[in-house]
Amino acid sequence: MWHRTVSDLMTTSVVGVRRDTGFKEIAKLLAEHDITAVPVVDDDERVVGVVSEADLLRKEAGRLDPVGLLPVLRPEPSDRAKAEATTAEGLMNSPAVTARPQWTAVEAAQVMERHHVKRLPVVDEADRLVGLVSRADLLRVFLRGDSAIREEISGEVLVRTVGITPGAITVRVVDGRVTLKGTVERKSLIPVVVRLCQGVDGVVDVSADLRHRVDDTSTAPEPEASRRAGLAT
Repeated sequence: MWHRTVSDLMTTSVVGVRRDTGFKEIAKLLAEHDITAVPVVDDDERVVGVVSEADLLRKEAGRLDPVGLLPVLRPEPSDRAKAEATTAEGLMNSPAVTARPQWTAVEAAQVMERHHVKRLPVVDEADRLVGLVSRADLLRVFLRGDSAIREEISGEVLVRTVGITPGAITVRVVDGRVTLKGTVERKSLIPVVVRLCQGVDGVVDVSADLRHRVDDTSTAPEPEASRRAGLAT
């Protein structure tokens, strides 16, 4: 099975800044390139941190209300230091949460979710910046066409990976939603088939209406009526 990796999805023309890049220069870069964050790199292009819009907004939020109607915020010491910072070194979140080019979209998405970030600088083995992958980039896997998904499931997953006879299972794909119908040799194959189909790039959901010839999950005789296995995920 083939999965699109971070290197397939990332942006390679990345805007980066140095530790001594000023506040206004960073704000200008974000606006000019229509981006929400920039990685901070050292002289060897190694990523040392990330500055986001949220980091810049701390300075605005920490200012006095010119009308005098809003209460003065009392930020934590760490937030106060960022609100007072004037260069990338003081503004950035460090160490940076990064991704590797060989990661799958699933790996990158899990790291984003775990660390509550919207984008990841992509670094090589020496931690040098090679790209940037965002949530929008990862969602591109769901733009894959239904016919390509159906062909991969029918050929790569069912026939070559699981060893099911061609045509034994009918595969239907509509808007990324996969429906499987047919017969497998052993009952234990049903969850395997479903799980492998769920892992195909572009799949949104899998529903399976699968029969089995042999119940290899139990030693007790199986009533004829129970030989139909329906599984929906």
